[in-house]
Amino acid sequence: MPKLPIISGKDVIKTLSKIGYEVDHQRGSHIILRRVQPPHRRVAVPNYKELPRGTLGAIISEAGLSVEQFLDLLE
Repeated sequence: MPKLPIISGKDVIKTLSKIGYEVDHQRGSHIILRRVQPPHRRVAVPNYKELPRGTLGAIISEAGLSVEQFLDLLE
């Protein structure tokens, strides 16, 4: 499994928007994304400058992606 990069919450939001996630609302420092097409998943992304790798891994799995798929979308 490839190593996860250190990226910001904004970069995660941009990447997930490529596969149909839109900003639903924000609660404190966490931005809640919702997928428009089924399956309607919700993902909470902290609006931090640098996300810890474990947090990023959890966001990727909640979004229903593999690490390789996420890294392909990130490029």
